[in-house]
Amino acid sequence: MKTTAIIPDLRLLAVTGLLVLLLAACGEPAPRLQAGDPAPQFKIETLDGRLLDFPADLKGKVVAVRFWADWCRFCKDEMNDIEPVYQQYRDRGMEVIAINVGQSRNVAQRFVDKLNTSYTIGLDEESVAARSYGVIGLPTTFFVDRDGKVQRKILGESEVETFTRATTELL
Repeated sequence: MKTTAIIPDLRLLAVTGLLVLLLAACGEPAPRLQAGDPAPQFKIETLDGRLLDFPADLKGKVVAVRFWADWCRFCKDEMNDIEPVYQQYRDRGMEVIAINVGQSRNVAQRFVDKLNTSYTIGLDEESVAARSYGVIGLPTTFFVDRDGKVQRKILGESEVETFTRATTELL
């Protein structure tokens, strides 16, 4: 049996630690959203220049609210994996908002340019939306039902099957 040593990427650990500190810096405890809680409201600019007022602008839709950053080692593959699920279910009322946390528009744009995605990319440079959702690690995805209530949370990478199941259960 072959064994492999796991050596932590110190840069990744440092950036993760910094993000946790930034998200906690508001001095208030992070909210702990439970199934059935109303989705926290936020207004963010999208990468294509629109202002998105959530959940009001997507009322009546099932929404996956996904928080990510370019340094997240799982985010790129997962964002590509979400695209076919989005394509399959968007005509049935599914939306995806992939929110870049704590990074500039240019950083987010460079990352997204390497992807093959068509869903909404939001910008949360000051981590306001992320804090309102109690995000403590990336990626984190919340599934919001048609009534604007949080129904599920996935902390970390999710498999396509898990993402699809969470979506179809709410459609």
